[in-house]
Amino acid sequence: MEPYILGITGASGAIYAHRLLRHLKELGAEVHLVLTEHGRQVLAFEGHKEMLDEADKVYRNDDLFAPIASGSYRHRGMIIAPCSMATLGKIAHGIGDSLLARAADVALKERRRLIILPRETPMHAVHFRNQAILSDLGAVIMPPNPAFYLKPKTIEDLVDTVLARVLDHLGLDHPVSRRWREMGADER
Repeated sequence: MEPYILGITGASGAIYAHRLLRHLKELGAEVHLVLTEHGRQVLAFEGHKEMLDEADKVYRNDDLFAPIASGSYRHRGMIIAPCSMATLGKIAHGIGDSLLARAADVALKERRRLIILPRETPMHAVHFRNQAILSDLGAVIMPPNPAFYLKPKTIEDLVDTVLARVLDHLGLDHPVSRRWREMGADER
């Protein structure tokens, strides 16, 4: 089975990447990671460094000879969670000077799924323009804005309201979060 590619940048929110990796693994998927240097630092700082051992493969961001840098390498989709505005800008303008940016560029040119969870607030016009460019190219821009109508009780529950949408956009059936219609009338 073809893997999913999970990119991690230096934006805060490593919990999104870690929980997504776990959800994908629970669904039987193979997951390959590529991290920026700042992504590795934030992963460790936010307490999720162990996820490197949970992935099926971890690529060095400077390894532009890695399979995921080529359009001939097949995968089921790429998710960048979290995505810094610097990396988002590089991808929007075709600057593939790192493996993460190149792999995202390849996903776009090959018309594969690319889901980006940008982590920045507030944003200015350049951030919005870069996201619009990527959306026009076929990427799904999914700011990690959690849903509260499911009444999450933990941070993990809150994060999972976002990740359920990511899994939906990957076309995966999952039990990660209830849907609106699954709620009882007394809960609405």
